[in-house]
Amino acid sequence: MQTILGSGGAIGEPLAKELKAYNGQVRLVARHPRQVNGDDELFSADLTHGAQVDKAVAGSEVVYLTVGLEYNIKVWRRDWPQIMSHVINACLKHGARLVFLDNVYMYAPDAVPHMTEAATIAPSSRKGKVRAALQDMILTAVKERGLQALIARSADFYGPNVKNSPLAFTVLDKFRKGQKAFWEADAGKVHSFTFTPDAARATAQLGNTPDAFGEVWHLPTSAEKLTGKDFIEKIAAAMKVQPRYYILSKWMMSLAGLFMPLVRELREMAYQYDRDYFFDSSKFEKRFSFKSVSYTEGIRICLEADEKPA
Repeated sequence: MQTILGSGGAIGEPLAKELKAYNGQVRLVARHPRQVNGDDELFSADLTHGAQVDKAVAGSEVVYLTVGLEYNIKVWRRDWPQIMSHVINACLKHGARLVFLDNVYMYAPDAVPHMTEAATIAPSSRKGKVRAALQDMILTAVKERGLQALIARSADFYGPNVKNSPLAFTVLDKFRKGQKAFWEADAGKVHSFTFTPDAARATAQLGNTPDAFGEVWHLPTSAEKLTGKDFIEKIAAAMKVQPRYYILSKWMMSLAGLFMPLVRELREMAYQYDRDYFFDSSKFEKRFSFKSVSYTEGIRICLEADEKPA
């Protein structure tokens, strides 16, 4: 049995599909889990409740923690430590290996222009500090309690039917509505995005490779160095629209944040857009001979998904 905790997130559905190649039994855990493969075991649970997590993990060989919490620092501080503690305890109790899907918020700002698995952990944001604490919880459990775990880290997501991607809500969704796109801070800086089908395939591969545990892995991401302006122009060309956009500057975010809670939450992450942001996944690609989807192909797949009936 392989179990996905947080199966309703951006990576949950494609990961469930990929896991069928390794194991006939897939358990999907969420508040309101939905079928992906047709024969998945559905388990309803609130991951902030230890007893429910324990039951959700029981019988699992590998557990994938892919949950996405509300983008709110109060929620992150309250819920993430509880969830991680419950998951670690359940995995240890039931002898399950843990795969944690992580992001790059814990990296030092000066590491952002070229991030590798060896990047310095020195977060400048409140959300980054939460993420760094979660990594510490896992690594301490590995060292002191015998947990078998790995961390699969991703850049910002984009992919077919992914609505909470920065690339979706700043560019794709705007062009779909006939509006101007926007970019945070500086459209002249490089930015990496991880394609969700690539991330899912790689996460399943890691979870089913015993000697991959005990390490941090960057999930495969195109090595192309495109700027925000490049992405806007590439997407506009694919959609046959004009590449109109504006820059959402830091002071504009501060002003908008007075009225829009999400913008207020994003303001502290603006440092990821005022400098180059390059995510190096060469460690994974060399180990598994994996070729990431190009941005041109990834954007084409996203737009094709828009045309398919729901």
